[in-house]
Amino acid sequence: MLGVCRYAGEVAIFAGTGLAHAVRPPLYGRLLWRAFVEIAYFSLPVVALTAVFTGMVLALQSYTGFARFNAEGAVATVVVLSITRELGPVLAGLMVAGRIGASFAAEIGTMRVTDQIDALTTLSTDPMKYLVAPRLIAATIALPLLVMVADVLGVMGGWIIATAKLGFGSGAYLVSTLDALKTMDVVSGLVKAAVFGFVVALMGCWHGYQSKGGAQGVGQATTAAVVSSSILILALDYVLTELFFAR
Repeated sequence: MLGVCRYAGEVAIFAGTGLAHAVRPPLYGRLLWRAFVEIAYFSLPVVALTAVFTGMVLALQSYTGFARFNAEGAVATVVVLSITRELGPVLAGLMVAGRIGASFAAEIGTMRVTDQIDALTTLSTDPMKYLVAPRLIAATIALPLLVMVADVLGVMGGWIIATAKLGFGSGAYLVSTLDALKTMDVVSGLVKAAVFGFVVALMGCWHGYQSKGGAQGVGQATTAAVVSSSILILALDYVLTELFFAR
């Protein structure tokens, strides 16, 4: 218990310090842009493919279940609400955690074990402002943009299966989708995405920053960053869903 509390406190202090540097000038615009491109642009293919095939599988499985109760017309509603509220932000967050969280942890961890972070301090450059703050800002901005793309592609994947395989009319399916979709469904997913992006960047930077012990320590930090990010994404997903949709 003491270890858990100490870990949570250290992460909270690290997050607070990173946020403080993120909102105070100066900001390293070049590093911020590089982190944003790495997250948003280079993560787009894996997020897009995940979203498309998730929408396809969701439509197929929903139809199989609803056919038992003669409720096939609810497929469009289930697909669009599941994608925008839950599966879009959660799956995008997990994909980015596996790719970007590991990348951040490995990069910063290598800098730690090779004393490059100490060299930054010697050169009067704050490592938190130089290494952590740009990544926190970039991930918080980039993941909602990825989720917007994932929402569109996930719904499109469901539409493809519904019209090409399940016998739905294209117009009727799209009308059902638009009727079921509300503004809060999209907004809640984007808010979740921003929180997940911050968590992924935070865990990657934290574990990299704390790594020690050479190459083995960097590998352990990379693994810990992905695992902790994934667990926190799933836990925070429940908390945010409770806040948005609990009655």
